[in-house]
Amino acid sequence: MNTEPTSIQNGAESIHLQVEGMSCASCVGRVEKAIKAVPGVQGASVNLATERADIALGSADRMAVVQAIEKAGYPVKTGPVELRIEGMTCASCVGRVERALQAVPGATEVSVNLATERAVVQGVADPRALIAAVAKAGYEAELVEAGIADTGESDEARKDEERLALRRDLFIAVALALPVFIIEMGSHVIPGMHELVMRTIGMQESWYLQFILTTLVLLFPGRRFYAKGFPALARLAPDMNSLVAVGTLAAYSYSVVATFFPGLLPAGTVNVYYEAAAVIVALILLGRYLEARAKGRTSEAISRLVGLQPRTARVVRDGSAVDLPVAEVVAGDLVEVRPGERVPVDGEVVEGGSYVDESMITGEPVPVEKTVGSQVVGGTVNQQGAFSLRATAVGGKTVLAQIIRLVEQAQASKLPIQAVVDKVTMWFVPAVMAAALLTFLAWLAFGPSPALTFALVNAVAVLIIACPCAMGLATPTSIMVGTGRGAELGVLFRKGEALQLLKDASIVAVDKTGTLTEGRPALTDLELTEGFSRSSVLAAVAAVESRSEHPIAQAIVAAAREEGLELPAISGFSSVTGFGVHAQVAGEDVQIGADRYMRSLGLDADVFADTAARLGEEGKSPLYAAIGGRLAAIIAVADPIKTSTPDAIAALHGLGLKVVMITGDNRRTAQAIANRLGIDEVVAEVLPEGKVEAVRSLKDKHGRLAFVGDGINDAPALAQADVGLAIGTGTDVAMEAADVVLMSGNLQGVPNAIALSRATIGNIRQNLFWAFAYNTALIPVAAGVLYPAYGVLLSPMFAAGAMALSSVFVLGNALRLRKFQPPHA
Repeated sequence: MNTEPTSIQNGAESIHLQVEGMSCASCVGRVEKAIKAVPGVQGASVNLATERADIALGSADRMAVVQAIEKAGYPVKTGPVELRIEGMTCASCVGRVERALQAVPGATEVSVNLATERAVVQGVADPRALIAAVAKAGYEAELVEAGIADTGESDEARKDEERLALRRDLFIAVALALPVFIIEMGSHVIPGMHELVMRTIGMQESWYLQFILTTLVLLFPGRRFYAKGFPALARLAPDMNSLVAVGTLAAYSYSVVATFFPGLLPAGTVNVYYEAAAVIVALILLGRYLEARAKGRTSEAISRLVGLQPRTARVVRDGSAVDLPVAEVVAGDLVEVRPGERVPVDGEVVEGGSYVDESMITGEPVPVEKTVGSQVVGGTVNQQGAFSLRATAVGGKTVLAQIIRLVEQAQASKLPIQAVVDKVTMWFVPAVMAAALLTFLAWLAFGPSPALTFALVNAVAVLIIACPCAMGLATPTSIMVGTGRGAELGVLFRKGEALQLLKDASIVAVDKTGTLTEGRPALTDLELTEGFSRSSVLAAVAAVESRSEHPIAQAIVAAAREEGLELPAISGFSSVTGFGVHAQVAGEDVQIGADRYMRSLGLDADVFADTAARLGEEGKSPLYAAIGGRLAAIIAVADPIKTSTPDAIAALHGLGLKVVMITGDNRRTAQAIANRLGIDEVVAEVLPEGKVEAVRSLKDKHGRLAFVGDGINDAPALAQADVGLAIGTGTDVAMEAADVVLMSGNLQGVPNAIALSRATIGNIRQNLFWAFAYNTALIPVAAGVLYPAYGVLLSPMFAAGAMALSSVFVLGNALRLRKFQPPHA
């Protein structure tokens, strides 16, 4: 169903409606105006490319909104609502449920099936009203969510059907218009053609033939323009279809009068313009068809994401594995994944292991190792191994489903830059019709003989060339392609505004832990004195530290286990306050602690003086280990910097941005890390609640700021920043507070997002410049301003071709974003 309520924002229910029949930016403005005129509506955003209206209902009635849109002349797309009904036992139950559902406003067709216990309702009825009606009738109802793949397939099928209809109409129009064009225009430009027509067909007969062919063009392929254009005109809300309808009908009607009632026209004005009407329809259908094909490609990213969902899953039921549709998998099911298969649902590996290609989620090409306890994401590709997983999220709750929803929301959003376009285009079509009327009157009054002919041709040219399709498509198509390309790179724009704001960021503030670093302590350094081996020292130290819950101790234990070392038994464990720990391992004393502990034991730690100095410069605090009364090793544990971080910071610098690190670490450690990474500024020793103030201060000092974080304590700072970017491996709270989610889990997503923002907004500006410059330059030419000086007039046919070309140019330019390449250091 395309009309379901989706969320509550600031206390207002937000719904999405699919609106059909919009063909230009004027339509968008009229639909928005109609929605906002409904009492109680708090806000509305209509997108031409996705044919979707996002509405904050407030206290408004949903059906009142639907009726307002349809009253404005744009049908709201009806879609089936499927309900699961409980409590039906016989045909009488079926009848009662059907009658209850049919009584709900907006329900046009109801079908209830006793065997499947399902009800399918056609129309635009509120799903909650349907559920309430069933409950009132004495039964229980639950909304059945359509699967991701089903939704994508039905949408794609609708678009394919539209493209096929356009192609069919285009071929018919071309086949009928071509002879008209050849007969009429050929007589003007091909030597001897006029004489050939006169000798074989005759002038009047050729006009009759053109009349028949052009009538067929307007009645069949061209009917769509009149069916939508004239009703819009009658409502005093003309759109693109109105311009085409009025222009072609004016040329056709004039030609009909010239053909059958020439005496009604002034002397010297008897001429026909059938070719203009026929060829205009053919050319505009060509533009529409190319538009439909290009618009299909703008949503390819969504289609590809939808296509990543496997159709079946191998589920263990009653002790044996069976292949089931993915829609039938439930949370808690045990699912087997074989080599080369796509992971069907989100889950946790419970048996086996493999490497999984997660590039569709993160944009990272290197497969990730998965072992028992690892989380896997539905839609990712298993490599050589096999494993079993316990399903943790299915259907609309999977990561893939959430990604698709985020991309769809971003694609449907309206950027601030679009507000100006909307204001202009709202009045554009009426202004064009006024300009065409003025052109007609001016040529009729002041034009050379035959003035009526000149007046008609130039007025029609103005009507046809000024269709604002390109203006309406300029912004949304770029957003669709840009956000889709972002999803492929692991950059999800949760809010469309971020796409515009991010390009103006002059400074990037970065949280350290979990963003620059891995977010957990790890063994980074282990240097030995002569006579000791790494494995024996690490095993002994880890065995002693295994008695401690301190994060540093746990990191040493984890390192030993990762290296496959078996920890020996220990005895006599004790903690020496202020110094370190002590125990016996295999009969030998093992002491671990700071340099002062070693000195208290009479051991000289200066042999590691150079290493200790280096560790200090890196912001690490060294530990020393003594075994059997001898100094054995110097050890350092730290939160390691992600391997991708240095290149990401270099890429940010390459984009001309300053990078600031915000951290709770002491200043010395923070500055050491900043020096290693080339970070421009450090804000250290910041408490979690101080991050918001730090962000506010940096904004005041440097201008527009993007903040990157991953933890719960980063959420307020993410919200305070002009644009918040959350590392996707972080917490749900951080991602909810962010404007952009980076699924890759590393900082490289930040320069990718900023560069993509700049590329997308640049693309939108190119499109808008073309659309406005085209209309600004060519409307006066079509009106005939060049005729007095140069004798140049613009044929309505060329006007139609130029109009179609402008839309195709805008779409083609937007599609260039599909080839966007992320910046590298």
